[in-house]
This record gives sequence, structure tokens and C-alpha cells, in this order.
Amino acid sequence: MKKLYFYLLSIFSIFLLASCEDPDASPKALLNIILVDNAAKWDSVFVEIEGVDIEVLASGRDTQSRTFFLEYKSGDKRIKVSDLVGGNALLLGRNELPIGQIISAKIILGNDHSMYYDQKKYPLKVSDTSQNEILLTTSIDTEQGISYDIILDINLEKSIVKVSESPLTYGLNPTFTLTKGAGTIDISGLLKPLTLYPAVYLSDGKDTISTHTDATGKYNFRVPAGSYKIFFDAKDELYLDTAYTQDLVVSEDSLLNTITFKKKP
Repeated sequence: MKKLYFYLLSIFSIFLLASCEDPDASPKALLNIILVDNAAKWDSVFVEIEGVDIEVLASGRDTQSRTFFLEYKSGDKRIKVSDLVGGNALLLGRNELPIGQIISAKIILGNDHSMYYDQKKYPLKVSDTSQNEILLTTSIDTEQGISYDIILDINLEKSIVKVSESPLTYGLNPTFTLTKGAGTIDISGLLKPLTLYPAVYLSDGKDTISTHTDATGKYNFRVPAGSYKIFFDAKDELYLDTAYTQDLVVSEDSLLNTITFKKKP
């Protein structure tokens, strides 16, 4: 599948790139829109994204906001979001914005979404066309010459819904969360054996997000510092899962001990 300007980078590489930007003499800030995924059990999932509308309250304009469209500049805007696990991320868009305050991000979806499950392709239709635009509010103050990252996290576990049993059909209920790059931390680790396709759940007591491992067994979450409970589910009835629950209090990037699932006695 041909893709133009498709950057599949580690989050470290993206932050490094942002830190190397030279301060601009004009009163602007640089914004990077970064897409990641809390993957679900599906083999592969493709979501078409046109770009993101960024709403800014520019300095000196107390009541008026301006909207800037950051286009996903690819000839094929269908993104294999299921690959964005284990620390991988996609630079969805980048542009200079006036200094002030970013107050919202609106994700503009296309109409061509699909997934593969057990080697069979299923189209994913959005039931309500209003869901083609997902509005996320935020509050990010920007300063001149500084580079900022906004991380958009698509939760496929919640986004993909079963519509009918016969015939078996699925739909897309796009669910995203937004976090500011600065102030977030990485929680990562390895799960074995690699023949499993386990799920990892992270909860702060209010919300729960999930992800899967990549081909090397690595999983990764990007979240604000805080207290969490992490749960590992083997997704295989021959293996134990509930034994692997941990309480975490994290204030910096954390690499957890490798966990090897054990078979049930």
C-alpha cells in the first residue's frame, strides 16, 4: 500500500525531533499531532483520517478563536492504526500556530475504514455521520518558538462494535483521548511467550485503557504521572491471567519486569 509522507516513528524519536526545532523569531509555536493506538484483539485495523482542526485563542483575542487544519499529507489516508503499539507512533500533522491557547482538536475522519479478523476482511461503517468529526477539548498554553506535542490515542477496544451476528458485521464508534506530550510518561514492558496475543489493561480508578503487544512482546502506555493498576490477560484459557495484577505509582518513564504467563495447573 503506497503512502506518502508516512512517518512511523518511536515516540522518543518524535520528541527528539521536536526538541531540535530552532526558535522562530515570529510570534508562533510549532505543533505536532501524534497518533498512537491502544490496540484490540483484531488482526489489523485501518482508519481513514483526513486531518485535525486545531482551535486556538490567539494572544490579544480574548473572545475570538481561530481554527487551523493540520492535514494528514498522505496519498492514502487509510492508516493501519493497529501497528501503532509498543512505542510506535505516527506523526499525523505539523504546523506553526499563533501563540495563545489551544482549546480543542477536532479529528476529521474519512469514510473508508476496515479491519481483518481471522484472515477475513470486515468493512467498518460509522453508524452516525456526525461521528466523522470527533471534538476533544483541551487547554494548552503556547509560547513563541516552542514545539508542542499533542498525542491522540485511538482506543480500538471501545471503537469497534459488533453490529449483528448473522451476517457477522462490525461498526466503528471512534473513541479518542487527547493528552499533551509534555508531562506524560511511558509505562512499558515485555510479555512472554510470544505465541500468545495477550491484552494489557491500565486503570486510574476512573477510566481503563487497553493495549496489546507487538511482534517482540513489547507493550507501551503513554499517560500522565499518577497511580494506576495494571492487569495482564493472557487471552488464552490454557494460561493464568488474574495472577498478574500490579499497583503502580509512577512519576517518570517506567520499564516493568518481564512477565511470562504460566499455564494453568
